[in-house]
Amino acid sequence: PGNLTDNALALAEDLGLVAKSGDVFRPASPLCKLLRTPQENERAAVLRVTIESFEPFQIFREELEATADASAAATRTKARLDLNCHREEIKYTLLSLATFSGALLVSQGNSYERDNKSMSNLLAELAAGSGEEAAAIFKVREEIGSNAADWVDHASVIVPLATALRHASGGNAGREAVLHSGNAIDSFLDSYAQECGANLHDTTGINGKLDKLQQQGHLPKKLQFIGKYIGHSRNAADHGVDQDVGAAWDVSDATGRNIVFVATQFIASVFEKNEGRHQV
Repeated sequence: PGNLTDNALALAEDLGLVAKSGDVFRPASPLCKLLRTPQENERAAVLRVTIESFEPFQIFREELEATADASAAATRTKARLDLNCHREEIKYTLLSLATFSGALLVSQGNSYERDNKSMSNLLAELAAGSGEEAAAIFKVREEIGSNAADWVDHASVIVPLATALRHASGGNAGREAVLHSGNAIDSFLDSYAQECGANLHDTTGINGKLDKLQQQGHLPKKLQFIGKYIGHSRNAADHGVDQDVGAAWDVSDATGRNIVFVATQFIASVFEKNEGRHQV
């Protein structure tokens, strides 16, 4: 799994989607945010636009059209670009990207042909995705309240909640909605701890951070336990087999829909508490 992750990050860097600084990877393209969509056609459109300007793919497709043989095309691509990886790795990677994104279509006899789909159609899909994300961000900010929304970090709190909302509204994605909501609250607790001077040293996870904040007098118990609904839900979604029940938990669509709004109201309540008001 570690090698797969490293390889995926290296490929994303080659594609220009992320940039590496030390051991940290950061988005290098505004298209990255559209990869968080629950809509597969939007993710495919992002990759299609990206690989159309990716030199190894351009050469591979050119050689594939010339030879009608994916292995031969990979061999020639490797030679032309002096690539270090194995021919089969080149073939598998480029074919996977191309067939998922629709840049290549599988035809009879397991051969491949260029997709002549209009680029304007792809751009329309990307524009639709951007519009949906903007609408989701607006809804999240509306639920949190404008003052509280300005108080929290946009990239690490608002955007993941908007992504969670898009997954929840798409259906069959309760787990993704829970995970993105949990990530947003995890980040929110870190920033809140910094603001109020709490010490979360060596504390991981939403529940542990909530406990520390409550113990240090920065969070009332009522809000601590409201937050723990989010923490325990994320644990159920993310931790595989639960020793208490001997199985992994399924996450319903209803939980995915509900948790986004629990998360927004939790943030709003913490903001109100910070302003000297008490509201749940």
